[in-house]
Amino acid sequence: MDESKDVPKDFIKLKSEKLSVDEVSELVISPYCGAVSLFIGTTRNNFEGKKVVHLEYEAYTSMAETEIKKICRDVRQKWPSVKHIAVHHRLGLVPITEASVIIAVSSPHRAESLEATRYCINTLKASVPIWKKELEISLNTNGLFRDSSQKKEVQILIFFKKARRGSGSEFPKI
Repeated sequence: MDESKDVPKDFIKLKSEKLSVDEVSELVISPYCGAVSLFIGTTRNNFEGKKVVHLEYEAYTSMAETEIKKICRDVRQKWPSVKHIAVHHRLGLVPITEASVIIAVSSPHRAESLEATRYCINTLKASVPIWKKELEISLNTNGLFRDSSQKKEVQILIFFKKARRGSGSEFPKI
């Protein structure tokens, strides 16, 4: 295969559907490269000691795509041997354990692809207009759940068995 036919490509996608590691990694594979480096950012169930139910991402899409293209150009200047770059970012609700962002970079050798992948995620987080909101749920001492997305406290009814003296059980008033 003639290397000129395998011209460097950038694959940028912002989407609300679930991201696929296989799809993203296959985009950057090249017969001229011995390394494909991946970064997969997933939703964890906690943030600063609080329980997180899911993340929600919003973006200024056209500007985000433009900024990601700039990151790709910067990568190619810093690491000229990089062949292909893929940056896929999820928008909307992202449940726990699912990928929010997948970055894949191919190059002839591992050092360049690893360094370029780190540069991509760090620069993306610092400069691309994609905003993350954590939905945190916490129980306060009054038995109220705090829902960070609504910025209000909501009292919910929780049933639990408790040994009681007397004839029947009582339900808390809301």
